[in-house]
Amino acid sequence: MIIMTIVKRVTANLPQDLLRQAMDVTGEGITETIVAGLDRIRRSGAYATAMKLRGKIRLEVDLESSRERSRR
Repeated sequence: MIIMTIVKRVTANLPQDLLRQAMDVTGEGITETIVAGLDRIRRSGAYATAMKLRGKIRLEVDLESSRERSRR
């Protein structure tokens, strides 16, 4: 399977110390470190959206029934 990703080349002025520290944490290069940071921001936005729903969705789940596995 071939997965094609569209990329956007950007020029950014980044604080050198911040970038170096982030790269030390990830153990990766510049591009991979920036992508990891952007992905983390994206996920935190999804988390914030989910937290806004907290207490607003009512789920009724029968845990005993859901734990049973059908036998083949």
